[in-house]
Amino acid sequence: QVQLVESGGGLVQTGESLRLSCAASGRVFSIDAMAWYLQAPGKQRELVARIVSGGSTNYADSVKGRFTISRDNAKNMVYLQMNSLKPEDTAVYYCNADVSSSSWSRVRNYWGQGTQVTVSS
Repeated sequence: QVQLVESGGGLVQTGESLRLSCAASGRVFSIDAMAWYLQAPGKQRELVARIVSGGSTNYADSVKGRFTISRDNAKNMVYLQMNSLKPEDTAVYYCNADVSSSSWSRVRNYWGQGTQVTVSS
């Protein structure tokens, strides 16, 4: 089994920064794409940023220029640096990863439990 554990959420004011971290543990042989999603109250979960094993990234238009996704393949971790935060960024942020547990097993998709980010105006 694989676990994804997020950390780094909290309450900040408009314009401030937060850095989210997500650690993958358990039966991790390799990780393909890693991503961050957000889910605001009453809304569907949506992609914030995604990074593949080679380092290519893509971002939601709403966070381009403010958020940066990165990963440490040796530590099986992914990060989301969030700058210039706005009240509309308030949501639960979820880590997501495509993980293989061995060289012969298929890739499975996993979710973390989420971390709350609240931006006050």
